[in-house]
Amino acid sequence: MKIAIFGLGYVGLTAAGCLAREGHEILGIDISASKVTGINGGVAPIAEPGLDVLIADAVAGGRLSAAQAIGDGLDDSEIAIVCVGTPSMLNGSHNMSFIAEVSRQIATAVRRDRAKPLTVVYRSTIRPGTLDELVAPIFRSVLQGAIGVVELVYNPEFLRESVAVKDFFSPPKIVIGTHDGKPSANMDAMNAGLTAPVFYTRFREAEFTKFVDNTFHALKVAFANEIGRVCVDLGISAAKVHEIFVSDTKLNVSPYYLRPGGAFGGSCLPKDVRALQHIATDIGMAVPVIDNIIRSNDAHKHFLFTHATRGLQPGAKVLMVGLAFKADSDDLRESPSLDLARKLLQAGYALSIYDDTLDPTKLVGQNLGYGYSQLPSMACLLIDRAGAEAGGFDRIIDTNGRSAGLALGACEVVRLDCLP
Repeated sequence: MKIAIFGLGYVGLTAAGCLAREGHEILGIDISASKVTGINGGVAPIAEPGLDVLIADAVAGGRLSAAQAIGDGLDDSEIAIVCVGTPSMLNGSHNMSFIAEVSRQIATAVRRDRAKPLTVVYRSTIRPGTLDELVAPIFRSVLQGAIGVVELVYNPEFLRESVAVKDFFSPPKIVIGTHDGKPSANMDAMNAGLTAPVFYTRFREAEFTKFVDNTFHALKVAFANEIGRVCVDLGISAAKVHEIFVSDTKLNVSPYYLRPGGAFGGSCLPKDVRALQHIATDIGMAVPVIDNIIRSNDAHKHFLFTHATRGLQPGAKVLMVGLAFKADSDDLRESPSLDLARKLLQAGYALSIYDDTLDPTKLVGQNLGYGYSQLPSMACLLIDRAGAEAGGFDRIIDTNGRSAGLALGACEVVRLDCLP
């Protein structure tokens, strides 16, 4: 099929590369000129294992191209996938301005004389009711009597950064929301190569499932870290407690996100927890557990700082391994490591940072803005592998488990991705 994808960030570009590998013809739309130029040159503008090869192969094979504006690109497209950002606003709600604008652009660009409806698929995390109360009215106002030329679908993604390509081809589930909960022929065709449970439902149930998943993932991280803090304080092995706890897959669900270690961060969990808090407040519902997830995570960030610097005097030379929110990603958005770096600098430590995936010259969009707003001196702090292995550090703080691959000699290493 011919598929247009709006927004070439981590979700959109992964979808573009993976769908192109499946044989579809992809047109990617993004307002960033540098992204568009890079993609058309066969270069992925983000770090995601395996994605660079998919993008290069797709461009070389003529199955992927990118542009800054849609033009007449929808004329022969069967599907348009919306993957634009929905960042947090000051009150915790999602900013829906990008969703609204792209919806208007698609409604304006779609031809009124199409033989078959264009399936417009939304993958961005959005508040339940968004398709009914925001997206559909935009299409109705623009198309009026021609509203039948589009089919609206909500199809949440379940991709984890650093393993997104693997997750795309092996999803835990496929959730497809339509206005009446009935199947979509185009969605069935697009997902034909995937093996996973498929759930067809109405818009609102599909929209809410991502909130439920991400909030529970955040809750598991916060719970595991609270247990880990108690273990450390009592001289109990957090690793052994974790091993025992996750062995019970019958009652304790699964081991994912439950290992005591780093705080949660990134572009999904913090944003979606805050958004769910806002929704609950908006409808007058008390959710004390959810209200305290972010507080618990913030408390854990401070605990990690004190744990990593215990016995270390201000002025000491510190190497921090890992700045992005997880290994094999260059995503700095709400990365706990940025908070840690800032605390280390404020406490007077001589800080250097090594991250084998991060290249500050390649950061774009919100990732670029967030990184430098939280750590203005980032470019000066980052060092290469040779600098990291040169030694002379009083302590190494490993945030992502990558210190094991470095020749660090006998220097003391404190790992934060898993508590001892």
